[in-house]
Amino acid sequence: MADDKSKRDFRDRDRVSADEDYEVEHFANKLGLTVQQVRELIRQHGNDRKTLEREAHKLRGD
Repeated sequence: MADDKSKRDFRDRDRVSADEDYEVEHFANKLGLTVQQVRELIRQHGNDRKTLEREAHKLRGD
């Protein structure tokens, strides 16, 4: 089921939805990773945005 873009609620902004390609692509572009790398991070660490950002920086060597 697609997101309803008219509902501008930010309840899940602390999560990255692996089911929504646009969220994964945006997160990948933001952090300089590939979509596959982001999906692997989500698989390994869950979808908490702060955790994913921390692990992405480790992956990139920042």
